[in-house]
Amino acid sequence: MSAQTGSLPAFGEPAKQAASTSIELTGIEIVGEAERTAKPRNLFLPWFASNISVFGMAYGAWVLGFGISFWQATVVAIVGAILSFAICGVIALGGKRGSVPTMVMSRSAFGVQGAKIPGVVSWLTSIGWETSLAITAVLATATVFERLGWVGSDHTAISIVAAIVVAVLIILGAVAGYHIIMKMQAVLTWLTGFTTIIYVILVVPSIDWDVLLAIPNGTVPAMIGGMTMVMTGMGLGWVNIAADWSRYQAREAKGGAIVFWNTVGGSLGPVVLITFGLMLAGSSADLSSAIGDDPVGALASLLPTWFLIPFLLTAILSLLSGAINGIYSSGLTLLTLGIHIPRPVASLIDGVILTLGTIYVVFFSPTFIGPFQSFLVTLGVPLASWAGIMMADIALRKKSYDEFALFNSSGRYGSFNWISLGLMAVSCAIGWGLVVNGYSDAAWNDWQGYLLGLIGGRDGVWAAGNIGVIVAMALSFVGYYGFCAGRVRGQEAGQAAAPDREAGADQGIGA
Repeated sequence: MSAQTGSLPAFGEPAKQAASTSIELTGIEIVGEAERTAKPRNLFLPWFASNISVFGMAYGAWVLGFGISFWQATVVAIVGAILSFAICGVIALGGKRGSVPTMVMSRSAFGVQGAKIPGVVSWLTSIGWETSLAITAVLATATVFERLGWVGSDHTAISIVAAIVVAVLIILGAVAGYHIIMKMQAVLTWLTGFTTIIYVILVVPSIDWDVLLAIPNGTVPAMIGGMTMVMTGMGLGWVNIAADWSRYQAREAKGGAIVFWNTVGGSLGPVVLITFGLMLAGSSADLSSAIGDDPVGALASLLPTWFLIPFLLTAILSLLSGAINGIYSSGLTLLTLGIHIPRPVASLIDGVILTLGTIYVVFFSPTFIGPFQSFLVTLGVPLASWAGIMMADIALRKKSYDEFALFNSSGRYGSFNWISLGLMAVSCAIGWGLVVNGYSDAAWNDWQGYLLGLIGGRDGVWAAGNIGVIVAMALSFVGYYGFCAGRVRGQEAGQAAAPDREAGADQGIGA
């Protein structure tokens, strides 16, 4: 331990995990060297399994909702998905360099105590995302069971049962932790991929190319809006947990390989699924409209009855896969806020909150898409700002993190970095002013868009572009890189440069 670290809390010491088949007890403490055995290619499974859900097809309808053509939407989907998960890959480098979860790693840029502020945003984002996945699973279950004739037109009872079962499965998976989740993902990846291929084969006849290709082109701002939604719904929705899996990477793992496998694992499924979803939604206005109320259930309406049960089971398992990963990480984030409880208990608490949120939306909210998209844009702005700051911090550093200093307010990273916090505040103020909430069932977000008057107003061509997300990220990256380069050099001055802890091993990334 370096002389700068002083007295550390118990969770700042390297973790010791008994067996890879047991419940993970490692919280936010440093992952012990014996546990750091993963290879970059191991990152493919959790990212792929979490994003291969048929839920991704629903984005086809939502992207076309920006008033753009099929070909424009295809470009938007591909670029948005790949770019957003590449950002996750860059953030994931911090896990390997610091042996700690994402929000602990961010203490280097915000200060040990200051990181709690973006930590709250991260926690809310994870809870919201995983609740949306749970909601989708519950809605899909009720819709398919009604189609099978197992319940009447009033499917309240089956929705209640589905909500309870979904919540229990998510909580159990998240409490189990890293090692069991990784084994589970290997099975889910093959099962989900196989069933998705069958789904595609069965519904291909529903594609009407004449209707699809007749959709007129939209404006550039509309394309940017669609891409922003894909980015916030895909990689940017995961960026705050991107280093949680890479903290188990071996010291000698190449940074370029970590970025690559994160990007490929996360974006491969969405690129294919969203593109196919565009074909389905563009072929049928009725289907496109139904997806807004019940994404997976609407997609199931195209299937023959005999395939409904396999489709439902696979859809739910894939949704649960993403939700489990998120609740696992949101539990870690909860611990970074200063709550000293075991990691499994933190996941349990977040699982209970997820359950309450699911019950509210399923039984009391009139639609799904309004609150969901409004949530994405609202929290997408501060999350994008945080990501910009962290990418700049990772790019500036020549050495791995001083792991113990990440747990010590008087260490080299300090307690607060007011420059980072100020940049985030300014970026959010500008970003929220350049996004607009256009959903009647999310009226609580109508306060946004107060700067749109500068670029044509709420009814102007740029209003739907939600460029505030991109602006917030760019401002934060440039601001941190310019204002904090000297701070980073000062932190690394005198820091031990053990060969196996050099960021230079990352093939030049950040060097």
